[in-house]
Order: sequence, then C-alpha cells, then structure tokens
Amino acid sequence: MYLEKINSPEDLKNLSLDDMNVLSSEIREVLLKKLSEHGGHIGPNLGIVEITVALHHVFNSPKDKIVYDVSHQSYIHKMLTGRKEAFINSEKYDEVSGYSNPEESKHDFFNIGHTSTSISLACGLAKARDLKEENDNVIAIIGDGSLSGGEAYEGLNNAAEAGTNLIIIVNDNDMSIAENYGGLYKNLKALRDTEGKAECNFFKAMGLDYQYVKDGHDIEELINVFNKVKDTDKPVVVHIHTIKGKGFEFAEKNKEQWHWGMPFVLETGESKFSNGSTKDYGNLTGEYLLEAMKEDHKVVAIASGTPAVIGFNSDRRKEAGKQFVDVGIAEEHAVALASGIATNGGKPVYGVYSTFLQRTYDQLSQDLCINNSPAVIAVFAASVYGMNDVTHLGLYDIGMMSNIPNMIYLAPTCKEEYFSMLKWGINQKDHPVAIRVPGLGVVESGVEDKTDYSKLNKYQVTKEGKDVAVVALGGFYKLGQTVVTKLSEEHGIDATLINPKYITGFDEELLENLKKEHKLVITLEDGILDGGFGEKIARYYGSSDMKILNYGIKKELLDRYVPAELMKKNRLTDEQIVEDVLSIIK
Repeated sequence: MYLEKINSPEDLKNLSLDDMNVLSSEIREVLLKKLSEHGGHIGPNLGIVEITVALHHVFNSPKDKIVYDVSHQSYIHKMLTGRKEAFINSEKYDEVSGYSNPEESKHDFFNIGHTSTSISLACGLAKARDLKEENDNVIAIIGDGSLSGGEAYEGLNNAAEAGTNLIIIVNDNDMSIAENYGGLYKNLKALRDTEGKAECNFFKAMGLDYQYVKDGHDIEELINVFNKVKDTDKPVVVHIHTIKGKGFEFAEKNKEQWHWGMPFVLETGESKFSNGSTKDYGNLTGEYLLEAMKEDHKVVAIASGTPAVIGFNSDRRKEAGKQFVDVGIAEEHAVALASGIATNGGKPVYGVYSTFLQRTYDQLSQDLCINNSPAVIAVFAASVYGMNDVTHLGLYDIGMMSNIPNMIYLAPTCKEEYFSMLKWGINQKDHPVAIRVPGLGVVESGVEDKTDYSKLNKYQVTKEGKDVAVVALGGFYKLGQTVVTKLSEEHGIDATLINPKYITGFDEELLENLKKEHKLVITLEDGILDGGFGEKIARYYGSSDMKILNYGIKKELLDRYVPAELMKKNRLTDEQIVEDVLSIIK
C-alpha cells in the first residue's frame, strides 16, 4: 500500500505516474471507509484527490504554501502531510479536525472554515514573502462555489494588482453545496465548453494569467500544468474541471446530498442514522414557507448557498420558482437583498446558519436595521448543540444581533411559538425580525401560541412562584423547567418560571414586579454570556437588592467539544444550578 509509506510530501517526489494513480485509488478507498464510519465532507474530498497528489508531487510544502478555501476539502492534504493515521486507523479518526489546522501540522497555515477567504489570505502570505525577499510559491485553492462570495472578488482584484507569484487554483465542479447561482457561472461554463478558449474570460479580464485543465483527475495533465506555473513571477489562475464526488457512484449522481454526511452504509449509501423523520425545523420551515408563497406571491425565501438549512430541497426550489432565491455563498448580499425586497413591499425570509450570519454584521446594522426594513431572518444552529468546530461555532449570535438598534430578536421554546413568530414576522411591517430557531430538535407543546408579538418585550410567566425566578431563554427553557421542578420536589422551593421570548428589550413591568416576592433571578441562555441576554437583566437590577445568577457559555474559542461536557464545565446542569441557588437563599 503506497499510502502507508507516505509520511511527508517528499515521499511523493520519486513516485511514477502509475504509482500516483494507484495512490489516488488507495486514498479514495481509505477516505470512503472513514467517511462511512465517521461522517464528514464527502463530495469535496473525493473530487480533489488527484489535484492534491499532483500538488504535493510538484510543489515543496511547507516552503511552498497551500491555502484551502473553506478547507473542508483538505482531508487528502492531511493524509499526505503526516496525518494519514487519522484516516487509516479508526481509533485515531478524531485526532484531526475536518478543516486545516496549524496546530496539527506545519503544512497548514490557517484555521479556516468559512468560504471565499483563501485568495485574500494567500495575498497576505505573498506580500509578506515579497517583503522578506523570499521566493516560495503561494497557492490558493478555491472552489467555483466559493467564487460567489464577495471576499473572493476582492482577493482576485488585489492579486492582479500585486503582480507577483500567486497561483490560484479554481476547482470547478459546477457545484456549490447545491447548484451554483449567478452570472459568473455562465462564463465558467463557457470556459469549460471551450476548454478555456472562450473569448470572454472573467479571470483574464481581472488581469490574471490563465491556464485550463480539462480533466482534473488526470494526474499527468495536472503535473504538466503545475510545473508550468511553478515559480511564476505573476499571478495566474489554473482553472481545473473536476467531478464532485468522483469515484463514488452515489456521490456523483446526487452531489448536493453527498456534500457532507453522517456515517453511511458504503455498499448502499443508506444513512446509518436515518429514522425517516421529517420533524426538523429546516424541513418544517420549507414546508410552511411553500404554503405561504401559494397564498401570497410577495413571500420569498432566500438562501446563501445552503438551501437545505431553510428546507428548500431541489423539488421545493422548483415549485417555489421565482419566490426562491439562492444568492450563492454571499451572506452580505442576502441581507441587503432582503432589506431591498422588504422596503419595496415584498416579504423576505432569509434562512441562515448562525455561524455564517457572523459574516454580515455590517449589512445587518447598515442595510437592514438603520432602514428598519421588515425582513425576517431565521437563524439556525445557534446553540451549544449546533456545529462544534472552532470555525463553525454558532454561539455568538445573541451578543451580535441583540445589540443592534431596531432589531427584534425572538427566541421560541417550541414549534408552536416558532411558527407563530414566523407568521407575525412575515406579515408585520414595522421591524426587522430575527428568530433564533431552537437547536435541540423539534419540541411540540401541544398548545397554540396566541401571543401578540406586536406588543414588544412582554415576557410570559408560565409558573407563578416566589423567592426564585428562572428566566429561561429559548432552547434552554426545558432546562429551566427541570431546575424549577427540582427546586420544588427536592427542596420545597416554589420558583417562578418565565419564558421571555424576546432576546431584545426588557419587560420592565415584570422585572420590577419580581422585586416584591423574589430574592434571586436566574437567567439561562444557550449562547455566550458576554454581551448576552442575562447581562442585560443583571444591569437592570444593578442598583437594587435583587441577586442575579447568569448562566451561559464562557467566552472562548471552542473546538470539537462534547455538549454535555461543556454544559457541566459552565455549571449548566440542573443539579449545579440548584446547588448554586441553595447556597444563596438558604
């Protein structure tokens, strides 16, 4: 087995073409075995095997610096740079992350997990190299889907102006996570159709040299082109046509489904964790919005490269027609687009993962909230139970969103509240509305939510008590229930339970009334404490005798944490909270 003998890129230098083709087959076999048992990014890595082998055969990493955009396609790079055991040995599967990571290897230069950044980062590496008068190659690898992000354009623009060694590899498989959207992709198709000879060439128009590779799985062709551009003294784009999911029939036929996946049965492609349930908030949201579109032609769903987050699979996208817009991986544009639609009488709903919403803070503030545009943003995976890679944390949204004036940020505790909030948000005309979609599965209360959300910042008292009040926000409402129950059943403390629903703003009347019969207020939030919901409540009570306990997550950059361990570390179990309460009031 060739892979077992590869301990660094140097071990590829003397391999023959036939050897490298065998190595590529071995890599795919190892990759599929791990992915079928462990899960991860499937299509992106299967599609870049030969490119990675050829890169490390020609270039001299880490002297030559390779930057992977998003870096979810860096699994093969890791195999060839001393980390193969994390792919061959199942006991070591978790020893490497799913993204590039400088703490793992000198061959990685950045922790990267968000899109469209590689060219800008590579420009910085190249600038520092030139200032130091060094002569290594700097290589940025970016997928065609990532070119839809604004930072990619900014990077290309700067790369052309810099006029120095910078090799930009465009891995073009005619796919983002789903299909590509935008005018750029017509030109990429023309370039593919003409094998790079189309008169109109986006990259040349930007002032960049250009090379085209027809078959991105032909190692010999790749090596020839890489040798041609190695040590160039000018920026060049190497445009390579590849097949996403190459070598695995299921992934080649259904590229969107196989972009990323949980463990699966290798022989059939069937998920090992599928229970046939459609009860997730993404799917339910898509179902709801499709019906809303039929009733009102002004309703429009917006996605930014991840249509599945808002439940718009290919069938729903087709059914929605012009009432569905995927802007590509361009969150900034999505928010500004939503503001424009709302300002002109439309009813936009933008569905986005919390971690990606961080990329558009300025548009939330400037384009949306300053203009008070009544758009709706459904924020998914904003939870300790969401994505847990350091590059994909969704825990920072409360501090970010709730401190922008004019924004109404809502936190439902259950399915009934979520859809009541969504319906109100779509039809009201006074505010930008964001909804923090619960992160721990669909909870049904069985009770219709009749809240009038136009009466802002009115909290709901769900259980009357005294001495202790538990204000449990959104996804942590269930934790609040268990705390109140434990206080009552085990310690005879009849605590009040409050569902605040609004992350932005106070229910001053309720908070003031709590002073009469309560000594302690507890806040629970599924997010970072600093700048969060609980601190605002604590500030309100600052000059009074009321004691406050704020529970949430300590501000830090977490990576691949176990939710239960993180909750315990932050004293977010019912036993720990009850213990803290008793230490104060008894």
